[in-house]
Amino acid sequence: MSGPVALDMSGGNLSLFLLAALIIAAVPGPGIFYVAARTLAGGRKTGIASTLGLALGGLVHVIAGGLGVSAIILASAQLFTVLKLAGALYLVWLGIKTFREAGHALSEQIAPTGATQAFREGVVVEALNPKTAAFFLAFIPQFIEPAAGHVALQFMMLGMTSVMLNTFADVIVVALATTARANLLRRPNFFQRLRQGSGLFIAGLGISLALARRPATS
Repeated sequence: MSGPVALDMSGGNLSLFLLAALIIAAVPGPGIFYVAARTLAGGRKTGIASTLGLALGGLVHVIAGGLGVSAIILASAQLFTVLKLAGALYLVWLGIKTFREAGHALSEQIAPTGATQAFREGVVVEALNPKTAAFFLAFIPQFIEPAAGHVALQFMMLGMTSVMLNTFADVIVVALATTARANLLRRPNFFQRLRQGSGLFIAGLGISLALARRPATS
């Protein structure tokens, strides 16, 4: 049903959305920094898996937003706080885990983070981030055309497009971080410190999320 919805939306409005979504995707944000940190710490497969996990977690918010679930969560201070703290604690735990793993020499690591685990962690990180839900609810409705009908489907279609653009930007970041990682492997001591720094940065993202305030609702 997304085809008729897309046809009903005016071309100018859709073009404006694509431009805005592309600019937002290109601007470095927490997601890009998270993917870069995961790639530097675990390599290309970890970075790609984390990217796909974030994408699926983003789609969770898109569907929840289209169905009205996100609005309910953001309207409730208790639900927002629970989701926020759960996501923050998970990020802090991931950061500490990454930092501790980086404390060992590469040759001493027995079980580096696998792609499946990195994917799963990416899904959880994004799905438990209420700031993502708040972004979609603030950004997407500006481009929805009520007269075209199928408002929920319009929301989901635009949200999925935004997620795809963000994922494309993340993949580029993974490629750049992979190249940097290959060069840094020649300097093991510095690379070890960089991986520890990646862990601290991920934990810092968790602390930042914990301090986030619930958006004002009308």
